[in-house]
Amino acid sequence: MGKKRAAASTPATIALGKAGIPFEVRAYEHDPGVSDFGGEAAAALGVVPERVFKTLLAEVDGALAVGIVPVSGRLDLKALAAALGGRRAVMADPVLAERKTGYVVGGISPIGQRTRLRTVLDESARDHGTVLVSGGRRGLDLELAPDDLVRATGAVVASIGRAA
Repeated sequence: MGKKRAAASTPATIALGKAGIPFEVRAYEHDPGVSDFGGEAAAALGVVPERVFKTLLAEVDGALAVGIVPVSGRLDLKALAAALGGRRAVMADPVLAERKTGYVVGGISPIGQRTRLRTVLDESARDHGTVLVSGGRRGLDLELAPDDLVRATGAVVASIGRAA
């Protein structure tokens, strides 16, 4: 994979470029009528949903945190809290998520966020040579190696995903 920034410049692609982390831009035409952003990305890009990861924000003991899980499943809030040494987690308000990350819901990237938050990547990411995460807007994903995603986000790797 090479660094491809010409096709899409977002805080995520800029951050990866500055860090020297290899990635591939994977763009597709987003349908504004679709609310399953991750499922849409998997179908449009011809990738199994287990390789496409969604970025979710939660409040763990009152502090915002990021959980990155496959779009084919859901975030286990108790497991997220435990991975960060917390006791309780609830999903964050979408308006707060947008304000803190600088991205819109459905296009929140775990990379290049306005405010760096504690991040946990589901361990299933390591089952794949590369995974896809939002590139910072709807219709734009970034493909990179799981360990590079960990490096780019400072993530802890733990079992935080559950079957839908």
